[in-house]
Amino acid sequence: MNLASLDLNLLVSLDALLQQRSVTRAAAQMGLSQPALSASLARLRRHFDDELLTRVGNEYRLTPLAVQLRELARIALSGVERVFSAQPEFDPASSTREFTLLVSDYVVAVLGDTVARLLAEEAPHTRLRLSTHSPAVVDRAEQALLSADLILLPPGFLTDLSRRDLYRDQWVCVVAADNPVADVGLTVQDLETLPWVATYHGPTASTPAARQMRMLGIEPQVQVVVENFLTVPALIAGTDRIALLQRRLVDLLPLDIGIRALPCPFDAGPLIESMWWHPVFDDDPEHVYLRDLVVRAADLAAGGWSTGIDQADAGQHEK
Repeated sequence: MNLASLDLNLLVSLDALLQQRSVTRAAAQMGLSQPALSASLARLRRHFDDELLTRVGNEYRLTPLAVQLRELARIALSGVERVFSAQPEFDPASSTREFTLLVSDYVVAVLGDTVARLLAEEAPHTRLRLSTHSPAVVDRAEQALLSADLILLPPGFLTDLSRRDLYRDQWVCVVAADNPVADVGLTVQDLETLPWVATYHGPTASTPAARQMRMLGIEPQVQVVVENFLTVPALIAGTDRIALLQRRLVDLLPLDIGIRALPCPFDAGPLIESMWWHPVFDDDPEHVYLRDLVVRAADLAAGGWSTGIDQADAGQHEK
């Protein structure tokens, strides 16, 4: 395909149409007249030999091809914007950039406010977008990181991406405050007999501690599955359920929330929180600034990668 023969303005129209699923709303978003955008839609339909948007009653629906193109168009447009907004040097004070981090609610609780505060102080005209990641996003992280800046996730889930370890945490078991095991301590048998609240439970989705538990032959009886951490305490309090949570998150919870944290009766291993990004942005000045800011936020909010480790050693964890 000869890209020189294509009108790249059509990419902007395609993205708006597929996101809005309405010619009227997409035209308003782009500041165009409806006839002008209808003409662009006609050109896109000829190019793809597909209707893209089909009217069903009073609304438009995406064709199967349009569903495939929706995310691809957003990624492509984001890439074009990055190309034409690139500068030899990055000035945080004058930047109007939006930085996107793919994170869990746990990371938002530990780091979110500190990252936002540093950005507000140093780059007051930028915007921080904290988007929740999911197993589906993690499975296609390389593609997702062409439009998002960073994904924060422990090691063991991603490969072939650049990485920097940020801080350590530890896993604890949480039970209801009035659960009898809270006073006598947990045993491996308790882990096998008590009902579980599991986070990210699936064939390719799990926390490192839950994965380690199953590798040791401890198979939990999962009663409830959630894809976040902050909802776990409400599902534990007043029940006989058990769950795994991060120590730092538990320390941030209200004291009267009705749960107790207990040591894991197995070697859960440390939790290492890392940031990952696409290698294409290794030397991008904006991205280098953002990564440095997140590292500084981790130092302030969580003590950094490892207290007492010198910077030369810390650098070994970035690939």
